[in-house]
Amino acid sequence: MTTWQEHPWMGVFAATLCAFHEDESLDEDGLRAYIRSLCAVPGLKGLVPNGHTGEIMSLREPERARVTRIFAEEVEDSGADLKVISGVCGEGSLSSIDHALAAKEAGADGILLMPPHHWLRFGRSSVEAVGFIADVAEGADIDIVIHQYPAWTKAGYTLKEMARWLWDYEQLKAVRPDLSIITCHDEYLLPTLLEAGDGALIGFAGFAPELMIEMVHACLEGDLPRAKEAQRMVAPLARLIYSFGEPGCAAHQRMKVAKWLLGEISSQVFRRPVRPMPEGEVQRLREGLNALGMNTVN
Repeated sequence: MTTWQEHPWMGVFAATLCAFHEDESLDEDGLRAYIRSLCAVPGLKGLVPNGHTGEIMSLREPERARVTRIFAEEVEDSGADLKVISGVCGEGSLSSIDHALAAKEAGADGILLMPPHHWLRFGRSSVEAVGFIADVAEGADIDIVIHQYPAWTKAGYTLKEMARWLWDYEQLKAVRPDLSIITCHDEYLLPTLLEAGDGALIGFAGFAPELMIEMVHACLEGDLPRAKEAQRMVAPLARLIYSFGEPGCAAHQRMKVAKWLLGEISSQVFRRPVRPMPEGEVQRLREGLNALGMNTVN
């Protein structure tokens, strides 16, 4: 039986940030430096550009492919054994296939397939949900990570997150034991993984990869004391970034600004329509990071 260490789709996958110049143009040099820093971290299984953390909604279509190509080039040049999984977000099967093919051409090993966002407002049938995934799989012929949206949206795949997590995991595994089921619950990471899970695809791994690797690996190895010790270090940092909320634009912006404050990404620019973070909030992050012993340089 393949262990989680050997399985290509189990472990830690980092949803990554994207670097921009002050004029909001893509900062390729800054992005490459950020990617190289992640490639040097042992224990990651893959990098996931063009997710929500990477501001996919603000990227033009050619930029999405360009970002994917930059990731593929840097991973190859580093010699790291990392998958590149590009986010794909289209409003229909045909546009999603086009985006997936563009990601494949740019060097992606797989895609993170988001549901059409008009479903958030209008919903969809199960036939349409399954058909959409099948359409993209057949049209692009590329490995797919299916992005499960929260149950409170009309785009969720009928599962009820935490209350049903173990049940759904067990039911899916009974049908497909080889299927990898990984959590994207940054804010519920420890309880999710201790109950069931094959790894994590999380934005926090693009921010603090070493901490996330330690926690996820401890959970996958069933080492509760080690996992709780990792959580003790992660919890105050997570509170600073997520502010007791869900991952979203505000949290992603705080993550980018914090990364910039630490000198680990080239700028704090977040693309519009998100507005620049007020200086008072930037200072709060600066003070919070310094209080945690993470010395800021900006």
